[in-house]
Amino acid sequence: MPSSAGSALPATGGAFSSPGATILGVEGLTLGADERSFLREADPWGFILFARNVDSPDQLRRLTGDLRDAVGRDAVVMTDQEGGRVQRLRAPHWTDWPPALDGAADGARAVELRHRLMGQELRAVGIDADAAPCLDIADAATHPFLRDRCFGTDAASVAQMGRAAARGLLAAGVLPIVKHMPGHGRTRVDSHHDLPVLDIDLEALDRTDFAPFRALADLPMGMTAHIRLTALDQRPATASPAAIALIRDRIGFGGLLMTDDIGMNALTGTPAERAAAALGAGCDLVLACNLTRAEFEAVAGAAGRMSPAAMARGEAALARRGPPDPCPPAELRAMLAALTPRA
Repeated sequence: MPSSAGSALPATGGAFSSPGATILGVEGLTLGADERSFLREADPWGFILFARNVDSPDQLRRLTGDLRDAVGRDAVVMTDQEGGRVQRLRAPHWTDWPPALDGAADGARAVELRHRLMGQELRAVGIDADAAPCLDIADAATHPFLRDRCFGTDAASVAQMGRAAARGLLAAGVLPIVKHMPGHGRTRVDSHHDLPVLDIDLEALDRTDFAPFRALADLPMGMTAHIRLTALDQRPATASPAAIALIRDRIGFGGLLMTDDIGMNALTGTPAERAAAALGAGCDLVLACNLTRAEFEAVAGAAGRMSPAAMARGEAALARRGPPDPCPPAELRAMLAALTPRA
C-alpha cells in the first residue's frame, strides 16, 4: 500500500524478512480493517497502547490479540504502567498504583511485589512489555513531569529499586524497559514540549546519572531520553551517534534500544526525519505513539526493516519474555499488605 505521505512502506521481502524497525501506536479501542491492513504491511516489531486504547479487560484482550494477528506473530505489546500519574490501565478494572518515589519508601521487596502484581494484570490482557522502571535520579529541581516517577534521589537507591521493579515484571512474564537513557533527572524542562539541556561533565555523570543504567545494563530493553548532553554534541541523545555510543560503551547497555516517542517536541523535523535520524544514530527501534495515519506511514517508510544487529538484540529480549506468573495474585497481595500495613 503506498503511503499517503509520499513515502512507500518498507518492502516485506518474504516470510523470513526482518520486521519494521518501529513500535507503533494505534487509534482506538478496536482495530478496523483499514488500520489492520496498514499494520500488516508496515509490520512493526511491536505496539504501544495508551488510555485511548483501554476500556475493559475483555476489550483489551481482543485488541492485543488482533494486533498480533495483524502481523502474524507474537509481537510485543507494551504500555506505560509506572504507577501514579503514568499508568494507562486504571480502576475499576485494574489497580491504581502509587508513584515510584512514594512506593520506594516501602522498600525493595514491596516494590518487587507491586511490579509483579502489575505485571500479572498486564499479562492477563496480552500486554507483555512495560516502559518501566524509570532509572532517572530525582533532585529538588527535577521537573514535575518526571520527579515522582523516579525511585529516589541517589544512584544506589534508584538502582536497588529499579532492579526490584524489573525483577517483579520479569517474574510476571513482562519485559521491563529501562528509561530514560542516559539519564533525565537533572534536566529542568519537559521533553514533551522542549529540548532539555544537560550541561554537566561526563565524569560527574558517570558517578550519578549513568550509574543506575550501568547497574541494570543486563536488562533486555531500554529507551533513550530526548535530552542534549553538551559534553557530547548539539544533538538530542536520541539522534546523537555520540550519545548512543556512550549508552553502548560507557554505560555498557547491550539490550534492544528504542527511542522515546518521536512525536515529542524536544525533537525537530518531520516524524520521518526524526525516525531516520534516530536509527542513523544507532537506535534499534523508533517509538511512534501519537501521529496521523500519513505520519505513521511516513515513519514506517523511513525506518525500514530492523538491522541484523537490532534483530539479534530483539531475539535476545524476546527470550527473556517468560510465561505468565503462576503465583495467585491474592497470595502476592497478602505478602505486600504485610509489608505495607499503612496502605
